[in-house]
Formats: sequence, C-alpha cells, structure tokens
Amino acid sequence: MLDRVAWGLLALLHLPPALALVRPAMVESLYGVSPSAPAFPLLQHRAGLFLAIMIVCVWAAADPGVRRLAGVVAALSMLSFLALYWRAGAPAQLRIIALADLAFLPVLAFATWRAFSA
Repeated sequence: MLDRVAWGLLALLHLPPALALVRPAMVESLYGVSPSAPAFPLLQHRAGLFLAIMIVCVWAAADPGVRRLAGVVAALSMLSFLALYWRAGAPAQLRIIALADLAFLPVLAFATWRAFSA
C-alpha cells in the first residue's frame, strides 16, 4: 500500500510541469519564460517528457514490474535538475521547483529502494 502511495505522490509531483504541454501559460509561471522566448517550445517539449515521467509513475503505482524503471527515470529527472540548478547558481525563479524535488527525494528513495529490494 505504501508503495502505491509513494508512486502516486511522485506522479503528482510531475503533474504541474506536465500540464505545461497543454497549458502554455504554465511555462511562464513555472520557469519565468515568456511565450515569445526562443526557449519556449523547448520547455513545452520538456513538459511532454514530464508527462511521460508522470505516466511511468502512475503505471508503477499499479504494476510492480515497472517500478525499477520508474525509479531510475524519476531519479534521473529529479537529480539531474537539482545538479543543474546548483551548478547554475541556484536561480531564484527555479527555487520552488528545486525545493519540491528536494522534498520528494525521500519519497523517491523509499519507492526506488522498495522496487529494487522486492
């Protein structure tokens, strides 16, 4: 039961950035990038990748056979963002995203540990 809850929470973490795929205004509110910026389409594409991560996490909540892959995918996403965030000097406009990823690292660690110890 706790495994399913953990994967559900990880899916919810990835919902806001995934919504930017169908709600372009989310790109500006999440990242501070205006629709006229050259990077805007890239960030919308990134939203599609977040949708994929979210789907994998939902799938992992339902199917234990997917949990190892989901753990690797979610860890790669979250940890690479945090590393890039700090390497970029911890920009203020991305602080909330970094804090959310940091807050969910224990959930990710638990879910991934359970996936690999099953």
